[in-house]
Amino acid sequence: MDLAWLQMYFPLFLEGAKNTLLIALATVLLGSILGAILALMKLSKNIVLKGISVAYIEVIRGTPVYVQIMIIYYGLGMIGLEFPDIAFLEPIIGMNFSDFMTCVITLSLNSAAYVAEIIRGGIQSVDKGQMEAARSLGMKPNMAMKEIIFPQAIKNILPALGNEVVVIVKESSIVAVIGIADLMFKARTVAGATFKPIAPYIVAAVFYFIMTFTLSRIVKRYERRLNRSDSH
Repeated sequence: MDLAWLQMYFPLFLEGAKNTLLIALATVLLGSILGAILALMKLSKNIVLKGISVAYIEVIRGTPVYVQIMIIYYGLGMIGLEFPDIAFLEPIIGMNFSDFMTCVITLSLNSAAYVAEIIRGGIQSVDKGQMEAARSLGMKPNMAMKEIIFPQAIKNILPALGNEVVVIVKESSIVAVIGIADLMFKARTVAGATFKPIAPYIVAAVFYFIMTFTLSRIVKRYERRLNRSDSH
């Protein structure tokens, strides 16, 4: 079996994997923040805030991420809204900063809808007596949520959040359709250059598996540490 092509193009796969992880990391951070806000809005007694959150979550979860990235990528350009190019970041992220942020924003908006439901479920899984006890000690609702409810909720939802991270790594492959140099885009480039329609995608699949498997192990290890700390 001739693997000379793999040796030649292996750096491309590595670069693509790095770009995929950068996109996923930025998406997880922003998506988690937006998801937490949406979760609190959905749990709010304010009808307007709750209605906005419910509508957003239903629309995002009810439409394909492919459609979302097309709307945002071309829609931002049509209304003249573009992220400024930051030249010194381009060698680090391996792509145009404006395109990078477009991908991150799209995937974050998508992920936030799922993270919101995860966080909402985690908060509601905490015994209501915890909030009542915190209030009886003189804590304001916001402080009680931050100091008492949220830490317990995080422990409950960690496995689901870890799974969402893995999903984001895999779903980020969709950004290749708009020319972002992620792992999938690099695999497609190699396939075109070598006239091998299958082998480059198998290599990409191996890279995706290594990344997702490693992330899953890290999350499970951290979860075990939390469980051990609770038992002491």
